[in-house]
Amino acid sequence: MKRWEHEAVIDAMQVRLEHDTGKMKVRRQTVEHPFGTLKYWMGSTHFLTKTLPRMSTEMSLHVLAYNLKRMMSIFGIAELIEAIRA
Repeated sequence: MKRWEHEAVIDAMQVRLEHDTGKMKVRRQTVEHPFGTLKYWMGSTHFLTKTLPRMSTEMSLHVLAYNLKRMMSIFGIAELIEAIRA
């Protein structure tokens, strides 16, 4: 049986999480929340595609659309188009 060369790092992280369960709560609030918010904002609570590369592409499109929408609301459409052309 072989182990991944960095498996010890994952094992150490798991031990730290088991000793301090509050760290996982903080991680969920700071890391996973933005992804859930983006997916909810786009009208879906799960990925529509299968396989990791396709899901990665789908999430990238969600992030791009979210960022464009935010930029349009901050700068306005005309100013955003002007900035993109510059």
